[in-house]
Amino acid sequence: MEWADDLAASVSGPQVVNDSKTPSGTVHVGSLRGPVILDVIARALRAAGRETMFLYGVDDLDPMDAQALLTPDAVEREMGRPLAHVPDQAGDGHASYARHHAGLFIETFARLGIHPDRYYWMSEHYAAGDMDPYIRVALDRAALVREIYRRVANVRHPDTWHPVSVICETCGRVGTTIVTNWDGERVFYECRPDLVEWAHGCGTSGWTSPFGGRAKLPWNLEWAAQWSLFGVTIEPNGKDLATAGGSRDRSEAIAREVFEREPPLNFPYEFLNIGGRKMSTSKGRGASAQQMVEVVPPEQLRLLFLRPKPNQAIEFDPDGTDAIPRLFDEFDRLAAATAGKPVKGELPPGFAAVFRYSLVDPAADAAAEAARFRPAFGHLAVLTQVPGVDVAATMRAEKGSGLDTRETEILDERIRSAGAWLAAYAPESARLVVRHDALPDAAADLGLPQRQFLAALADRIAGGAPSGGEAWQAAIFEVAGSMGTQPRGAFEALYQAFLGRPNGPRAGWLLASLEPAFVVGRLREAAASGTLAAGEDATEEAG
Repeated sequence: MEWADDLAASVSGPQVVNDSKTPSGTVHVGSLRGPVILDVIARALRAAGRETMFLYGVDDLDPMDAQALLTPDAVEREMGRPLAHVPDQAGDGHASYARHHAGLFIETFARLGIHPDRYYWMSEHYAAGDMDPYIRVALDRAALVREIYRRVANVRHPDTWHPVSVICETCGRVGTTIVTNWDGERVFYECRPDLVEWAHGCGTSGWTSPFGGRAKLPWNLEWAAQWSLFGVTIEPNGKDLATAGGSRDRSEAIAREVFEREPPLNFPYEFLNIGGRKMSTSKGRGASAQQMVEVVPPEQLRLLFLRPKPNQAIEFDPDGTDAIPRLFDEFDRLAAATAGKPVKGELPPGFAAVFRYSLVDPAADAAAEAARFRPAFGHLAVLTQVPGVDVAATMRAEKGSGLDTRETEILDERIRSAGAWLAAYAPESARLVVRHDALPDAAADLGLPQRQFLAALADRIAGGAPSGGEAWQAAIFEVAGSMGTQPRGAFEALYQAFLGRPNGPRAGWLLASLEPAFVVGRLREAAASGTLAAGEDATEEAG
């Protein structure tokens, strides 16, 4: 996390950190990377003693340009209209389509410890006249704007093109209008049927005032105007906007040459990809932010975005994989390392800062949080599926003492997440039904080396069962190694003996969830099952 602390050390004076989002559909979980990064920057600035204002905005006067979430009857009616003027398709009381989707997204912020000092809605700023001075300057300098587009992005607009889009007085669309003249107070616009492919204008034309919310600036100019309106000094953006000649280059040139102010510091960040595919709000592709925070708790979700550097893409596929359990394991590993405990594997540079910035509460004592007891997620996922298990009592036994209030909260949170993961994302191998009633028939097919391994494991633990999944896992490897049994064969034997299938969740956590006496009995029963086939060599090599 040195990038955040270095950024904070490189600036002086009061800082205004800004981010915004166009609510064109269900906002996917990848869109949270920007707000999390902005939150970390704000925390680092404040820790460095910089006066900081954190803003988050909604660009809700942008046109509806995607059909992903519109009902078929609404496509022709709503496409091209400002998102702030499109009715809420869900009908759940929000004032508009924009308020619905942006509202659901923003609701996730507080749970993640993201607390902007102020939210803003661009439709309100246009209506209040706050954008009027920038609209006037842009129209007065239309020739310069056209020249910047040509020079920076090789985009050539006709000499009659003016940088503003009127909200049509007849059909209410903003995405289908073009302004071709400006007399100092009014613009001449046309609502063209064929201006864009995704919406059809009504053909209205005429002179109108562009002020007071009756028109909006194109995105590149609106972005540059926001920097002046709000005094923005730092604004990261996704890498798609930071390409050569792209939106950021255009907006920075417009800021300097049209609005005559230096643009804010940039900090481009990469995307979060689901299964190798970039998610899209407008196309409705990718797990929603709201859905994901129901499965992954806030601190683990923050870690997902913060462990890689911002300029590194994140590959995350929660569906049918162990990606979510591994995220918990990594969080716990960083916590243990921060608490000074030995951990396996290489630690990322600045791991203690990664852990600290992953915490929801910026004022939390990171050392105290790191030292708290955290049950392994995989262990809980197994325990919650075993009938009659008192999970809280099991965790107290594993810790060796009672859980404090915060540790109880962590346990409850992880139990909920385990249930949500099992219901929505877990692979079939993670779901289990332990066969308590009788030895599964499949155990009769175990080979001699596997039965010998099971018998040796029963002897190993008869005098005292390991405590916790990690200890069980170590015991399994220890016994398998001493018997010359390949780990794959050892684990398959355990799954067949307890689940009646050749695979399952991590065996150490499975066995740790069961009564030791039952485990020993089942191991010996499975070891004694089956008989030597004719000619089977009792000295057969284990493996």
